[in-house]
Amino acid sequence: MILADTSIWINYLRGSNTEMQRLLAGGLIAMHPFIVAETALGSLSNRQRTLSLMESLMQVNVARLEEVRHMIEAHGLYSKGLGLTDMHLIASCLITTGAQLWTRDAALDKVARTLGINANV
Repeated sequence: MILADTSIWINYLRGSNTEMQRLLAGGLIAMHPFIVAETALGSLSNRQRTLSLMESLMQVNVARLEEVRHMIEAHGLYSKGLGLTDMHLIASCLITTGAQLWTRDAALDKVARTLGINANV
């Protein structure tokens, strides 16, 4: 199961990510509600259909804020140039069996590699 972050979704929705198409067709892409919400902030063609399809994908477990906060301390994830949404995605991958994170963000990918949850796509 691969959790593609917002940067991957933006490239895909612009039509420039054939790997994402392959993974979606294979049922390998999972969703986090924060990614849908971030995507909803942008300009989308077929807006309602796109958001509905994103929401219909299998979902990763969503960590509670106190779990995210504990994870930050337990893994020393402060001062890494990452934001709260990034931390939620990391936490979801850590608490969802088999979930791995796919991102184009260098800082996020580095942390995902350190934690053993990078998707290697």
